[in-house]
Amino acid sequence: MWIVFAFLSAALLGFYDVFKKKSLNGNDVMMVLLLNCLFSSVIFLPVAAGYVGNTVPEALFGGWAVQRWIVLKAFIVLSSWICGYYAMKHLPITLVGPVNATRPVLVLLGALLLFGERLNAWQWAGVIVAMAGFYMLKVGGKREGIDFMHNRWILCLIAAALLGAVSGLYDKFLLSPSSGGGMGLDRLAVQTYFNFYQLAIMAVLVGSRYVMRGKCSMWLMHAESDTSFQWRWWIPLISLFICMADIAYFYSLSLDGAMISVVSMVRRSSVVVSFMVGAFLFHEKQLFAKAVDLAVVVLSMILLYLGTK
Repeated sequence: MWIVFAFLSAALLGFYDVFKKKSLNGNDVMMVLLLNCLFSSVIFLPVAAGYVGNTVPEALFGGWAVQRWIVLKAFIVLSSWICGYYAMKHLPITLVGPVNATRPVLVLLGALLLFGERLNAWQWAGVIVAMAGFYMLKVGGKREGIDFMHNRWILCLIAAALLGAVSGLYDKFLLSPSSGGGMGLDRLAVQTYFNFYQLAIMAVLVGSRYVMRGKCSMWLMHAESDTSFQWRWWIPLISLFICMADIAYFYSLSLDGAMISVVSMVRRSSVVVSFMVGAFLFHEKQLFAKAVDLAVVVLSMILLYLGTK
């Protein structure tokens, strides 16, 4: 059952990428991200109210001894998002998705080393095919004249992928029971509080940008400080779909037998949705060649699914 929720999360994540691209084109990245954090926090306010109303001693969710782990998650995820948002703004969505799809390979290595997870033959076949498909898609990006070694937005995208892999492994640690070496935290509580912490961190970052405007031009968030913010109705959809995708993701991880290496790989199948919409909505290039490569990615997801049966 956990694999079904992993695929649901992937579909929602694909639309999240599309709405993010629509919101970021020609817009102020940091303000869009701040609003995303704000709307996400509002979505989870009823959950927080439920915790406070039901059990007052748990209102602080274990106190600082527990909350500090969630604060760390907020910093990891937000760092990944900042890098990823800048990359999404400046790169084709049909390239961003495949590069992001390298995260499961990194998560797989971490899961094998840290959590002792083992894959069966079908799952290994799916992982190998996925790696080949992702590599083919990345090579296709070079045909669009993007230098992977000297493009700062590609470097931002790689940093976002690395941080995203770290976040995936960290989620496994937070949600796994204490008997298995994890923290055993409640999935909704983690998701709720880390959204609140992200909002606080983003408020400080955006506020400092205006206070220190022109004084720290080396910072990534000052790289486009002259870009004005434009309200778009796509922006709240970013928050709605990432929250739904994360709910399905966390629920999948909380079920018995869930493997973070497989869940992370399946979530990257969101590239199918973002690719299809990018092809028709954004009129991007090299679509036929990328579609052939994408078919390999779809095959890998089928193999992974068969490996869970």
